[in-house]
Amino acid sequence: MWYVYCIENRSHNYLYIGSTNNLSRRLQQHNEGKSLSTKPYRPFELTAYVAVSTRRKARNLERYLKTGSGKTILKKRILQDWS
Repeated sequence: MWYVYCIENRSHNYLYIGSTNNLSRRLQQHNEGKSLSTKPYRPFELTAYVAVSTRRKARNLERYLKTGSGKTILKKRILQDWS
């Protein structure tokens, strides 16, 4: 399985969307500062994820959720309490 995930740090008002085939390992990497794009915003909390069958589906969904309309749907329908 592949996962499209959302992690956040509410004190920094920072939301990150990514994809992986190992969710626990990837969250650990983010929290250990091994990802340059998220390193300054640690620590992270996993707030949502979607499981899909292939890497291609995961990457396509990740790309969509990073667009303006994708983020709007994500925040409105999935992360309803996100500010």
